[in-house]
Amino acid sequence: MKNIKLLGLPLLLLVFISSCSSVSVLSDYDQKADFNGYKSYAFYKTGIDKAQISDLDKKRILRAIETEMSTRGFVKSEKPDLLVSIFTKEQERVDVYNNNYGWGGAWGWGYNPWAWGPGFGWGGTSVSASTQGSLYIDLIDNKTNELVWQGKGVGTLSNTSNIAKKEERIKEFVSQILEQYPPNAVAMK
Repeated sequence: MKNIKLLGLPLLLLVFISSCSSVSVLSDYDQKADFNGYKSYAFYKTGIDKAQISDLDKKRILRAIETEMSTRGFVKSEKPDLLVSIFTKEQERVDVYNNNYGWGGAWGWGYNPWAWGPGFGWGGTSVSASTQGSLYIDLIDNKTNELVWQGKGVGTLSNTSNIAKKEERIKEFVSQILEQYPPNAVAMK
């Protein structure tokens, strides 16, 4: 029984850590757009300037987008097929955890991860706060000036002063969002 308890704690910790680092991704697109015709891009400065994040984080996002676009065969151009814009949102998220184990009130039989038997159950309530962030990447047809693809990534942002960790998190957001592009390739998976 002691071995099961010792294995359970690292497994629980691993699940908790992996759930904190994931990015939930959605995408939407214009079904009439010819995505095979898009070969070049440029950043849409007007849209990017409206993003309510620091200029340093904007630079990090744009560098990550440049990297991802080049791996997909796109070239940056003065006369692009696509304009790339970004939009961000953030909100505080508060989670309340009730760690009381057991069933049916204060008395009775219930499961306790350290022992089986009757009792009150024990635990407590804990509260954690985090910042939930959303990054939108819009791809706009330069000829028609219409949105043809939008990707959205939602995940927990780390409020860290460690620049390398922040840079990695931004790359992760951008990479996972742009995995959804082009939509025809995603549909074939």
